[in-house]
Amino acid sequence: MSTFVLVPGAWHGGWVFDPVTPFLERSGHTVHALTLTGLRPDDDAATVASANLDTHADDVLALLDRTGVADATLVGHSYGGLVIAAAADRAGGRVSRVVHLDGYVPSDGDSCWSSTSEAYRQAFVAGAVDTGYAVRPPERDGRDPRRRPHPLASLLQTVRLTGEFAKVPRREFVYCSGWEGTPFTGLRNRLEADPQWLVHVLPTGHNAMYDDPEAVAKLLNG
Repeated sequence: MSTFVLVPGAWHGGWVFDPVTPFLERSGHTVHALTLTGLRPDDDAATVASANLDTHADDVLALLDRTGVADATLVGHSYGGLVIAAAADRAGGRVSRVVHLDGYVPSDGDSCWSSTSEAYRQAFVAGAVDTGYAVRPPERDGRDPRRRPHPLASLLQTVRLTGEFAKVPRREFVYCSGWEGTPFTGLRNRLEADPQWLVHVLPTGHNAMYDDPEAVAKLLNG
């Protein structure tokens, strides 16, 4: 059985994986769904302002330390793809699999800002005007009210990769094909041509955990 560490994307907490977790646990897996620093309900303004990509990678590493996991599967949704790449690079071989669930797959020196589309960069800027340090969630109908402003520094900071991330034995990317404006099409094309990556396609929206949690769990069980 596997130990899964589930890392949400921007504005979301570990609760975003609630529809998927029961399927994984019924299969006998251990599941840890993280809410990253700065996204927790009791985080104060100073915590949000200081949280960056390194902070979020450290959140993952701290969980591995607490639980003693030596062969974790890290799953990163959207922005969480950068987090799991940074964490896997620093985990000292304790990560056996990474799954980027419609999530960014960085190279050394990339950031969420540099990896995403111009439309999302504009949304980051517009969302940060209130505080200058946190990006408010996009105002879209039907979105979960638990979303919180996301630390701006984590979207801007570049990732530092030493080459250890590339040594993770299983590296997978899940392309969610059922939504307009995806910034991941070019990434899918690149990874499909890379024999070191396994690419899956789900015909869902970006939040596949909500659209088809059973399909997501089945893919993770693979």
